[in-house]
Amino acid sequence: QVQLVESGGGLVQPGGSLELSCAASGIGFSIYTMGWYRQAPGKQRELVATIARGDSINYADSVKGRFTISRDSAKKMVYLQMKSLKSEDTAVYYCNAQSPTGWSTKYNYWGQGTQVTVSS
Repeated sequence: QVQLVESGGGLVQPGGSLELSCAASGIGFSIYTMGWYRQAPGKQRELVATIARGDSINYADSVKGRFTISRDSAKKMVYLQMKSLKSEDTAVYYCNAQSPTGWSTKYNYWGQGTQVTVSS
């Protein structure tokens, strides 16, 4: 059974920092593309950052230079370090795991989400 469990969300003031963690189980973690997505109230879910096998990284323009994604394949963990947080970063953040490109069957897994609120 695949599980993605996020932690680390909370309330932070503008300009503050927060780190999210995602613990994965039930997948071949090292070959999956891991990512963070977010969904603000009334908006569609959007990509924040992804990190693929070989540590190829992609960021949304809105978080470049402020957020850092990383992974620890030995621990099956993926992290999102968030700095200089803004009110517009407020959202539910979801951990995501996508099967490698080229597989005949695509697998796409989601965590339950963790709330991040940036407010004074």
